[in-house]
This record gives sequence, structure tokens and C-alpha cells, in this order.
Amino acid sequence: MTTLDAALSGTFAIGGDLEVNRLGFGAMRITGRGIWGPPEDPAEAKATLRRLPELNVNFIDTAESYGPYISEELIGEVLAPYSNGTVIATKSGLTRTGPDQWLQLGRPEFLRQGALQSLRRLKLETIDLWQLHRIDSKTPREDQFGAIQQLQKDGIVRHVGLSEVSVEDIKQAQKYFKVATVQNMYNLVSRNAEDVLEFCEANNIGFIPWRPIDGGNLESTSAEFKAIMDKHEASASQIALAWMLKRSPVMLPIPGTGKVKHLEENVAAAAIKLSDEDFRTLDAIGRKG
Repeated sequence: MTTLDAALSGTFAIGGDLEVNRLGFGAMRITGRGIWGPPEDPAEAKATLRRLPELNVNFIDTAESYGPYISEELIGEVLAPYSNGTVIATKSGLTRTGPDQWLQLGRPEFLRQGALQSLRRLKLETIDLWQLHRIDSKTPREDQFGAIQQLQKDGIVRHVGLSEVSVEDIKQAQKYFKVATVQNMYNLVSRNAEDVLEFCEANNIGFIPWRPIDGGNLESTSAEFKAIMDKHEASASQIALAWMLKRSPVMLPIPGTGKVKHLEENVAAAAIKLSDEDFRTLDAIGRKG
């Protein structure tokens, strides 16, 4: 029987002092269609959240824009007070006008209000990891970064992260605060953020890949991929997650779901130990895919 324990993924210390198990949970999918409104099955979404500490998943990523607000509210309702060592990461910088609609908003007053309201919804005294969801192209960067710097000085947030940024973006932000994490899209077949990942690894910055289990239909188009699945008696998504975990020690995958079964399937990937040959084969397949 497969061991379901996120601790098997290894650990990483966010900001140098917040140690988490590297296989985390993305809480975007505990909302409705289009990441809008409440989940279709609230009981199942809550059961999924309750299962997290049982599986040693102690890194949870959410955002005020998920719902909006629904994801944070459910996390606060179900999991607070939090198990010892649980780190809740949230984000601000996007506003919503409807299902699947996302607009940048990085004005300082909006970011500060977002952080304060996230504290209330998540039932926290300090946000362990607060991330700028997007750098707003309409607001001067120094205004956004300065507001975030002030949030940290005021003790509202402990560590700061960025999302969908370049290496140069990170360097600019570091003039105002230490960048603890970066959240960019990255997976076996989507490798545009390779240079950002390498920068994060060189500087001990946590790299949180969103859409970590995207991989197309590699199991049906690649005999080598299917052979590795069969060898480990694993699904395509589990192999993709195992590859991510082996790719870098700063990698913090956050596969998301609103279903207990899918959560357990994702956590099972932490027990898969790919050989170096498996890793190289998958890497080559992914680059072609």
C-alpha cells in the first residue's frame, strides 16, 4: 500500500526559518467554476481541507482573489487554529469582475487592505508568506514594492513572495524586501521559467510552480513515459510531480483540488523515488512535449 505522507517530499525553509514539507496544496480549486463563488460541493471541499494535516501537508497556498475570498474563508473556518508548523501563504494584486476574469490592481491602499482582510478571513495574527499576485503594469513599481515593505515593517506579513516575474523583477524587488518565494508557471512541458528557477536555486528562494501537473498526454504519446509510469505503478500526474520534486531542492509544488481522492493521489507522489535515469528520460520527453 502506498504511503500517504507529504513529509516524504523533503523539506524547505521559506525565508530561511519557516520549514515546510515541499509537497504543498493549492487552494484555488475549493471554489466554484471559473474560480468564482462557493464550491459546488462544500462538504467535499471542507473534507479535503481537513485531510491536509492528516497527510502532513503543511504548506497551503491561497489568494484573496480565489472566489474571491471564498478560499481564504474556508481555510480559516476549517483549519484554524492551525496545526503546529502549518504555513498559510496568500496573495493580493488581482481583482475579480466575474468567472475566469482577473484584473491587475497594485495600488498601495488595495494591497494593504487586502493583507489586513486576509488576516481576518484566515484567522491569523501575521501572514507567514504574502505574495504579490502580479506586478501591476499601471502602478509604479516603487509604490507597490514600498507598500509591501511597509506591510513587513508593520508585522502584518512575515515573508514576501512574487508571482509571474522575471529574474530582473526579483532583483528590483529585493531593493525593498527579501524575496522569499517566487510563484511562476512551470511543469514538465512548460519550461519558460527555467532561468527564474535556476536563480531561485542559486539564492535559496523557494520556487512555487503553478499548474505543476500539466503534461499534455505524454502517457499516450510516449512509450518511454508510459514505461516509467508502469515501473512505479503511478499515474501520469504522480510521475510529473515526482519529477518536479527531483528537479530542484527549492521546488515547492502546490497541486490543487477540491476532492479528497485527488488530494490523496497527489500526496502519493511524494513516495515515488525516480532514478537519475528516469529523471533524465522524463526531462528529455518534457522538453520535446
